[in-house]
Amino acid sequence: MTGTALLVMDVQNGIVERIAAGAPPLLEALGRAITGARTADVPVVYVRVAFRPGAPEISPRNKAFAAAAASGAMPIDDASTEVHAAVAPEPGEVLVTKKRVSAFAGSDLDVVLRALDVDTLVLTGIATSGVVLSTLRMAADLDYELTVLRDACADGDEDVHRVLMDKVFPRQAAVMPTDQWMAQLPRDPQGR
Repeated sequence: MTGTALLVMDVQNGIVERIAAGAPPLLEALGRAITGARTADVPVVYVRVAFRPGAPEISPRNKAFAAAAASGAMPIDDASTEVHAAVAPEPGEVLVTKKRVSAFAGSDLDVVLRALDVDTLVLTGIATSGVVLSTLRMAADLDYELTVLRDACADGDEDVHRVLMDKVFPRQAAVMPTDQWMAQLPRDPQGR
């Protein structure tokens, strides 16, 4: 899996709280994917959304983030923007901070991926209709090969999640469950 990276996107405390009922299965699938990636020496890159104090990055014209700016939500040094403890980065793993919905917008993600010589992305995160969709579209335009882990993504609207996974994403990515992706990973020397 040389050239592959697993992206864990927006799985931060303040966002996980919003999908409370779906969090345990999502976090379990993410945990398996992260463990599998680490075992196979696939880099795990974390992406979060957070803003400077006062959110000067947010235009009042940005419908998605203007309310967050007005309420002071998602400050960069707040616990709500930390990666959830169940899937937290290990020392040395990259944490990218973005300023918009796509993991590429307002971040150095593309620079990091190119430095790691990554040409294939495995996408996970919250929300399927937000960061996963936006990142998939941008990554496809940047010519990355793409896989989306169906059970390692979540959305507040299950119907939207299903339509994206079944009808939209397959046009640009392989869509599969975490266990199927993990079965494709090379095993470590101990056969784990």
